[in-house]
Amino acid sequence: MKVLALVRSELQRLTSTPLARLALVALMTVPLLYGGLYLWANQDPYANLDRVPAALVDADTGTTVDGEVKDYGRDVTDEVLDGGDFDWHEVSAAEARAGLDDGTYDFTVTIPSDFSADLTSASGDDPRRAQIQLATNDTNSYLATTIAEQATKTIRTSVAQRVGEEAASQLLVGLSDVRTSLGEAATGATDLNTGLVGAVDGADQLVTGSADAATGAHSLSDGLDSLSTGASSLDTGLQTLETSTTDLPTQAQALADGAAQVATGNRTLANGVDAVAADSQAAVDAASTPEAQAAAQQALLEALVAADPTLGDGTPEAQQRLAALAATVQQTVQPLQQRVLDANQQLQSLDGQVGTLADGAEQVSSGAAQLSASAPALRDGIASAASGAARLDTGAATAASGAADLATGLDTLSTGTTSLRDGLVTARDGSASLRDGLQEGVTQIPDSTADQRDRQASTISDPVAVGDQAVTSAGSYGAGLAPFFLSLAAWIGMYALFLIVRPVSKRAITALRAPGRVTLAGWLTPVLLGVVQMAALFGIVSVALGFEVAHPVATVGLMVLASAAFAAILLALNVLLGSVGQFLGLVLMVLQLVTAGGTFPWQTLPTPLAALHHALPMSYATDGLRQLMYGGSLATAGGDALVLGAWLLGALLLTGLVVRRMTRHRTRRDLRPSLIG
Repeated sequence: MKVLALVRSELQRLTSTPLARLALVALMTVPLLYGGLYLWANQDPYANLDRVPAALVDADTGTTVDGEVKDYGRDVTDEVLDGGDFDWHEVSAAEARAGLDDGTYDFTVTIPSDFSADLTSASGDDPRRAQIQLATNDTNSYLATTIAEQATKTIRTSVAQRVGEEAASQLLVGLSDVRTSLGEAATGATDLNTGLVGAVDGADQLVTGSADAATGAHSLSDGLDSLSTGASSLDTGLQTLETSTTDLPTQAQALADGAAQVATGNRTLANGVDAVAADSQAAVDAASTPEAQAAAQQALLEALVAADPTLGDGTPEAQQRLAALAATVQQTVQPLQQRVLDANQQLQSLDGQVGTLADGAEQVSSGAAQLSASAPALRDGIASAASGAARLDTGAATAASGAADLATGLDTLSTGTTSLRDGLVTARDGSASLRDGLQEGVTQIPDSTADQRDRQASTISDPVAVGDQAVTSAGSYGAGLAPFFLSLAAWIGMYALFLIVRPVSKRAITALRAPGRVTLAGWLTPVLLGVVQMAALFGIVSVALGFEVAHPVATVGLMVLASAAFAAILLALNVLLGSVGQFLGLVLMVLQLVTAGGTFPWQTLPTPLAALHHALPMSYATDGLRQLMYGGSLATAGGDALVLGAWLLGALLLTGLVVRRMTRHRTRRDLRPSLIG
């Protein structure tokens, strides 16, 4: 008999009676029901999460930030309800708890009362992390619990992004305000520096003038010292003259001439001192007028406000600070003013004394003339002259003392003006550094518009975006499971067929003694039925369920190859071990169910099972179908097909060897009836 005749004979046996046909149809539909129903049920569960009931409790009482009421709990609630990711129900805490216990809700999410307060606490002294409370009940659904955890992470990310964007926006607005204020401060510092440059120039002139005045005062003091010495000598001489008038006419004439010269010199000195006193008094009077004092006070206030713009705000605190600084400066300058006034007073006194001295000298001159003209009255004139000389001596000494004090005061004034100038130079240099620093600070803070700040805040709050670039894509959850369940359905379908299909024909073994043809016929019968199963199953996946397949022809080819390889393996087990081999086929299916890596990555398996992943054929069938269905590597799919082909040829070779042995001799097991017929 030929191979096709053996196959036809087996098919006729399987369809010989209505019951046999019913059994064949039932077993043929097992893989279709298994693969089709499971993939249909799990076609796209994530698209139907809006049917999963969940409770949302908003207990947030809100908070107030900078006078504005914030209720982030309400915002989150509205966003969650509008999102519609689940079948959300906004309920009370008690209703949520009861619903979670009785299965009304798969999980609950609670926004606590201090949610808004905790979110805004970062800007205070007691920062706290806000909490979102997730309550689950695994008796309702474990996967719903896992999905709920991901949902709360999404809510947390959304809240964190919103709060972060608000915080970043406030920070950027603050930086913009700081930049504006720094620009205004830089302008003020520039104006202050300009004013201080002028003040330094004026202080230089004041230093020069005070130094010249001090030099003149020292010269005046030296002259008055000489005058005092001369007046003292005059007094002594007149007293001597009063006691000795032997050569009175001649001496009187000489005295008259000398007195006239002294009177002329004294009058010249009196005029000079009078002019100095007049100029000094005029300067003091000009500085003492209300207008001059008001102008000086106003200049002082303007300089202080220019140095510190906050003093010109007009607030009570600024006015108090301005008054205090003005008083401090006034207290510093007042001693200098007092010394100038004292010096002027002494100069005025000196002017009167010098005038008195000039008058006395003129009296002496007049007396000398009278003495010269009238000798009898000389003694009385000499006495009067002696008295005037004594007064002149006293006045000259007083004037010399006043001039010395004036010189000392002007020295102090010169030193003070030098210190003032040095302080103004330091202030000028400091204002220049302040101006440059403020201008550099302005350049360090970027100028931005409101739109730029909004985009910057959005970027800061969510700085990283995940680019989803898939080399291949299954398209849906069901399509992701399809390669595994198609492979598993191929094994289950072939296992079910071997419940009614005879592995080999014992009559053909005895009659033909052609182990190759008998083996091929025993394998082709389930393979032909497997082709029908795989074609129907592919139709369910691609047409009924609508899964996209990148390489449909190659996918069907690999499905048929996998089914044929599984048929060869189960054939070898049945021929080699009989009923035990049939049972081992079930065990082998269970092993491949957990090692093929159809759901979780095979790397997550325990080490012994991970080793089996690389040895068993269903792993390669699953991987090859993934490559072909999703548009992956054709080379990888070809390698998987070679492994399946190797399993197929190896199983057929083993079956052929067993059949060859059976054509030569039989064992007791061969003669014993099989449990599967």
